[in-house]
Amino acid sequence: MKIAVLALALALPFATPAFAAEEGNTAISQLGEINGIALACQQAAIVSRARNAVQTTAPKTRANGEIFEEATSASYLQFGNGKKTCPDAATLAKRLGEAEKQLSAAFPSR
Repeated sequence: MKIAVLALALALPFATPAFAAEEGNTAISQLGEINGIALACQQAAIVSRARNAVQTTAPKTRANGEIFEEATSASYLQFGNGKKTCPDAATLAKRLGEAEKQLSAAFPSR
C-alpha cells in the first residue's frame, strides 16, 4: 500500500502537464468552432476576437494552429450542408467569452 501511494505521489507532477495540454487543446478547438460559426454567419468582430485570443494566449506552435484551423473548417462546413443555423450575435459572443476564459486558464503564463 505504501509503495502504491509513493508511486502515485511521484507520478502526479508528471500527469499535470498532460492534463493541461488536453485542456488547452480543447479550448483552442472550441475557439476554432466558434470562429467557423462566426465566419459562416458573417460575424467579423467575433472572427477577429477568436483569432486574437488564440494568437495572444496560446503558444505559437504548429499543433495549436492546426487544432484551431481544423475546428474552424469543420464548424464552417456544417453550415454549407444545412446542419446548423446561425445563432444571434449575443449568444455567440457569450460562448466566445467562456472559451476565452478556458483558454486563459489552460495557458495562464502568457
